[in-house]
Amino acid sequence: MRNHFKPIDGSIVAPQGFLASGVFCDIKRLGTGKGSNKGQKRDLALIMSEVPATVAGMFTTNQVCAAPVKVCADRVKGGTAQAVVINSGNANACTGKQGLKDALAMTALVAKEFHLPAEHVLVGSTGRIGVTLPMDNVRAGIRAAAQLLGNAPEHAAEAIEAIMTSDTRPKQIAVEFKLDGRPVRIGGICKGAGMIQPGMSATGARPAAVPRGLHATMLCFLTTDAVISPLVLRQCLQEAVANSFNRITVDGDMSTNDTVLVLANGLAENRPIVWAGERNPAGVLSSDSKKSLERSLQFQSALNHVCLELAKMIVRDGEGVSRFVTVRVDGAKTFADADAAARAVANSALVKTSWCGGDPNWGRIIDALGYSPATIVEEKVDIGYSAPGSRKILWSLKRGQPTKATFKALCAAVAAKEFDLHIRLNLGRAGALIYAADLTEAYVDFNKGDVTDPGSLGG
Repeated sequence: MRNHFKPIDGSIVAPQGFLASGVFCDIKRLGTGKGSNKGQKRDLALIMSEVPATVAGMFTTNQVCAAPVKVCADRVKGGTAQAVVINSGNANACTGKQGLKDALAMTALVAKEFHLPAEHVLVGSTGRIGVTLPMDNVRAGIRAAAQLLGNAPEHAAEAIEAIMTSDTRPKQIAVEFKLDGRPVRIGGICKGAGMIQPGMSATGARPAAVPRGLHATMLCFLTTDAVISPLVLRQCLQEAVANSFNRITVDGDMSTNDTVLVLANGLAENRPIVWAGERNPAGVLSSDSKKSLERSLQFQSALNHVCLELAKMIVRDGEGVSRFVTVRVDGAKTFADADAAARAVANSALVKTSWCGGDPNWGRIIDALGYSPATIVEEKVDIGYSAPGSRKILWSLKRGQPTKATFKALCAAVAAKEFDLHIRLNLGRAGALIYAADLTEAYVDFNKGDVTDPGSLGG
């Protein structure tokens, strides 16, 4: 199916009926981590739908998860939400009973401001782990943000600034497409630059294996005015995340706070996106299976695009990153093998530093493949490089042996700021890819901090 969506301005306020704001309330006090050096930067955001919305979420599978994740994972089960409050500068993770109390208090205050059921308000946090929130500041920030809500692009920009930590630039997107002739929009914002290798599930529960469907802290907030059932929205989000945020790595670290939330308020008034045989929001059974499938595929395609573009923005803005590398593994026995092989290479410190130096060191790559959990036969491995998305591959290794490609040619292939690394295991038909980054001196300098200056220490 061809993509028939177009980019538009406004990110999360582009869809009908969504408002946003961002304020500074001094959450980033001394010791609350990187980002404190940005001065009076907004640090509390509010996203609001004018009407109750269908909600779905994906959450970190880290066994140590933050209080906001616990609150959201529980509340999205109800299928309805109307507001999200997010703070930066403090992760509210490993803060015990007080942290959970504070997360609930944030949602309760938003609910009170707008006369909403408390369970219809969600919460997100990002920043330093193990520090309790300065709740007096947070309360003041929520009250201020409630008064500043608006639907202009600048309101979305203020919300984006408020969720950023070590990010150097905003990450936002919105698209419009048509369902049955009616315009439908999806918008999104996200943050993330370090502690990036999300592995999210719909409940936050850790899977026992790496199934094909899986997917600084990364947070993503999506809005749409589509009419869509909770079941379809959940399924669409799981697929979109599996092929975007769960396919990236900057430093191989999974955060305690990774969260993706999507709100769908239905104000586009399109024909409902439901599975065949499922009741639509009016309680009527869907009978047109072909049209239902077509609508869901159109929505899925647009959501996939939005999530993938945002995920790539995170890698390109990774802490200290100078190169963006797409690691493509093909010919594995199983998807689990392909995924394991790709991640071993993408997270190898030796491989990543060679990318930084522009060194096409296939020895480090095949070494990482060898210690990965994947089945590897040395004599069958091919390794090569290409421009992004190109089929013209310069092979450095064929069947486990060096090719006649010159070192000069190989260096030229990896000199670009973005390139693809191709790995063929030649053992089966399964494949996987990971969007990865190099490892630079700047990353080390940024994250080592200075213990004599608590404000320089990361999350």
